[in-house]
Amino acid sequence: MPHSNMSQDIDIDDLAFIQNFLKDRVAAALLGEIAPEVTLTELGIDSLMFVELIFEFEDKTGIIVPADIPPPQTVGELLQQLNDIRSQQATKSMTM
Repeated sequence: MPHSNMSQDIDIDDLAFIQNFLKDRVAAALLGEIAPEVTLTELGIDSLMFVELIFEFEDKTGIIVPADIPPPQTVGELLQQLNDIRSQQATKSMTM
């Protein structure tokens, strides 16, 4: 099924990270539903779980996620935000 250009920017490792994060937190049936267009609410991710996800992402990658990022609505938006943050921090580290 065709996706927007955003699918080209999705980091497969980030998607695997989200799937791994959710495997013990949501019903197994939902794990197969993880796709860019699925909302975080549909996966059962509330604001507290989102904060946990961000903390684990920071621990795993060493990337600092700004506290003021707008809450994403879909998996694709979350993946895009993580990709953008990774790119911004990579650019900053190259210019230092």
